[in-house]
Amino acid sequence: MTDATFDLVIRHARCVTAADTFDADIGIIDGRIVALGAQLAAGREEIDAEGRYVLPGGVDGHCHLDQPMNDGSVMADDFLSGTRSAACGGTTTVIPFACQMKGHSLREAVDDYHRRAGDKACIDYAFHLIVSDPTPEVLNEELPALIREGYTSFKIYMTYDDLKLGDREILDVLSVARAEGAMVMMHAENSDCIAWLTERLLAAGKTAPAYHAASRPMLVEREATHRAIALAELVDVPILIVHVSGREAVAQIQWAQAQGLQVYAETCPQYLFLTAADLGLDEHTHHHPGAKCICSPPPRDAANQQVIWDGLQSGSFAVFSSDHAPFRFDDPQGKFVAGEDAAFNQIPNGIPGLETRLALLFSAGVLGGRLDIHDFVALTSTNVAKMYGLYPRKGSIAIGADADLVIWDTGIARTIRNADLHHDVDYTPYEGQTVSAWPRTTLSRGKVVADSGQFLGKSGHGQFLPCNLPTPARPRVRGTR
Repeated sequence: MTDATFDLVIRHARCVTAADTFDADIGIIDGRIVALGAQLAAGREEIDAEGRYVLPGGVDGHCHLDQPMNDGSVMADDFLSGTRSAACGGTTTVIPFACQMKGHSLREAVDDYHRRAGDKACIDYAFHLIVSDPTPEVLNEELPALIREGYTSFKIYMTYDDLKLGDREILDVLSVARAEGAMVMMHAENSDCIAWLTERLLAAGKTAPAYHAASRPMLVEREATHRAIALAELVDVPILIVHVSGREAVAQIQWAQAQGLQVYAETCPQYLFLTAADLGLDEHTHHHPGAKCICSPPPRDAANQQVIWDGLQSGSFAVFSSDHAPFRFDDPQGKFVAGEDAAFNQIPNGIPGLETRLALLFSAGVLGGRLDIHDFVALTSTNVAKMYGLYPRKGSIAIGADADLVIWDTGIARTIRNADLHHDVDYTPYEGQTVSAWPRTTLSRGKVVADSGQFLGKSGHGQFLPCNLPTPARPRVRGTR
């Protein structure tokens, strides 16, 4: 068809954004949406959405891919397998972490991470930074320069010996964020409490994965969340508390939000669909299956799942991310890098979830009657793009936006099986769970990258995205009375 007006037209789409639902054809040229309307002219290619929901592609603002580890473990997913898996799960943008190692420069971490990404990515990606060694050079030169180059968000850890910062260091880093307009993500757990409890549990022979939860009770998250909020308040800078697991931290966040503080929060599927019981029984066995669900903070109990749902419904949480951290179960460089009898504190933290994030929340949330579909789009795409300076290029169905779109199948019954997933991890913690929605077709910048469970993309299609300064990271102007 030589007289085609568009490269691609998606017909009969039930478009849903964070604000609106409308029926339209979507016209795409050069990977961007250029027209929304009824009975658009012909496209060189056409897809009939047949009245299905068409949503903006998911933006996963918290995932770990090919991140260097210093315990000998190796992440199972690189930029090819990770982005392939994301695409098949309806996610079209990922933001993994360039992690500074102590004693090394931040710039070195970014350069290394670009080498690792290479031309592997099948969908678009940006980088967060992880600041673990805030030397004067990092604070005064590297971090401000990197923020201006489009690395406009970074993560601070309050726990993990090789990553954590003390309060004084956190204040210094927050101060740079405020001056430069960057978004700060905080992993909030009290490191000394965890170390003290862990020492006592191990001394008592309590080494099984179940004790991972005992070593990180809710109060260690509550205390650190309270402290993170206080430090950010002192510097007068917005922060995002990541992977919030339970009601005690939620209460701190809601208190801060009620005071008018700019405290944003993120939660993840593991806190809605797993519980501490998934860490298994407390006897120790070789290759304990509970290791599959070790992540920090750990999943809590069923009552806490409801608290997290309530937070999603009420707007306490701005974003919903996978925190995909892929370690194979049956692999000497995976969960049992410290041996098959490893104590809970020697098992790498993290669970896979890039591909299952959207289907789980769409099914249990939107189709389960717990979440408005517009809130679903906001939590999984629009707010994430805004939080990290990628909106409106990502996160909406709008003229001028990238044609990152997902056509959904709903009202189906599908059982999650690791055998059907596209990551390089040998398990999913959601094995056997039934979902009633799954992405049918995923488009990245107007190209079909996944369809009907088949990956159709190619490495190198994904582009690196420098991020703008995020609007939510701007301190509010205080009115005078």
